[in-house]
Amino acid sequence: MRVFIIAGEASGDKLGGALMTGLNSLRDDVDYDGVGGPLMQAQGLQSRFAMDELSVMGLAEILPKYRSLKARIREMAEAVITTKPDVLITIDSPDFCLRVARLVKAASDIHTVHYVAPTVWAWRPGRAAKMAGHIDHVLALFPFEPPLMQAAGMACDFVGHPVVAEPVASQEDADALGGGRVVLILPGSRRGEVSRLIDRFGAAAARIVQDVPNARFVIPTTANVHELVTTRTAAWSVPVTVLPAGSAQKAAWFKRADVALAASGTVSLELAASGTPMVIAYDMAWLSRIVIGRMLLVDTVTLVNLVSDTRTVPEFIGANCQAGPIAEAVLQVMADPTAQRAAMALTMKRLGQGGDPPGLRAARAVLARLP
Repeated sequence: MRVFIIAGEASGDKLGGALMTGLNSLRDDVDYDGVGGPLMQAQGLQSRFAMDELSVMGLAEILPKYRSLKARIREMAEAVITTKPDVLITIDSPDFCLRVARLVKAASDIHTVHYVAPTVWAWRPGRAAKMAGHIDHVLALFPFEPPLMQAAGMACDFVGHPVVAEPVASQEDADALGGGRVVLILPGSRRGEVSRLIDRFGAAAARIVQDVPNARFVIPTTANVHELVTTRTAAWSVPVTVLPAGSAQKAAWFKRADVALAASGTVSLELAASGTPMVIAYDMAWLSRIVIGRMLLVDTVTLVNLVSDTRTVPEFIGANCQAGPIAEAVLQVMADPTAQRAAMALTMKRLGQGGDPPGLRAARAVLARLP
């Protein structure tokens, strides 16, 4: 069985590595070709070029590489068409991967699978119909996505979210961090969002400590924002512990925290996996506020709320991202997290916790729908 597989960033490499692990456990004749990172290479892929070439985000980064990326798209499509694999599997990175799939389908009948459904439930629902012209099968991370993909004309299987397979710290590791009330601060992993949120989160922390004098504030960081966070929190009126990127204590702090104040994103699922109640806050540039606000199709952007079909996680988005109301919500959640804990447990169950690993489920789905 010949599989051509493409991932364009670290999260896709993780999904691809798990999928390939699943395929290798089910078949002993799988031959891989394509592009991927170290996790996919460890499962038998010899990447045609470094995956990092595709890991670009934002207009300012893409423009200088536009010609080379277009060339890579053509190169990958031609390689698929020439080698005629049993299946082409593209993983996330839609700006690159779906363009490859479009060229492949225009010139062949090769079966195409895309791993990670587009967020048509949140905005731009027309993307599903466009995908259906060149994608046969979608592997979805969320249980509410298959009907949306099927309505557009594609086969779709919910295979579980990778967060359910991630290790979680033990209670013993969490307890070893000491006493006091702990507030985890998660202002994001991109410099722009950190710059917009960090001062407001600091002001919220100052308000929280008025009611909870023994509160401890902890901020895990990524390498690209560690210096920025350290510099900006130096002016905070409350003591804060900034964890460096890759800190061995990060998982333990996730488990130890009484509550988290977090930027919007998949981090809400990481917190749910650790059983940590949360408040979500986010802001963006004013033009993005206006445009996205008009396009948004849902009344909440927090994944725990969406998956559990509750609204137990308070969120403060755009103009509502203000320190005072955020702090009040954090204090309320800290005082009574019961409803939110139930919603988080339901979220993890619905995402596949306790079942087979998502990578194995994805592998089974791919094999089951091969023509």
